[in-house]
Amino acid sequence: MLELDLVLQPFLEKIYSTLPPDDQQRFHKLLDCEDQELFGWFLQKENPLDPDLQRIVQIIRDTRAASF
Repeated sequence: MLELDLVLQPFLEKIYSTLPPDDQQRFHKLLDCEDQELFGWFLQKENPLDPDLQRIVQIIRDTRAASF
């Protein structure tokens, strides 16, 4: 999904390498999720139930907000 690429690609290029290893693992876990779930999470229509996914989704949301 192109919209997800617009969220995840800049994060991967600019932020991912600065994350601690635990958060990098959370990011990998996030990539196993369905596109529709990810889309809803990044549009803040819903939140993941899994605490690990909640954390990485919030990190991505925060870094996107800080880049605007």
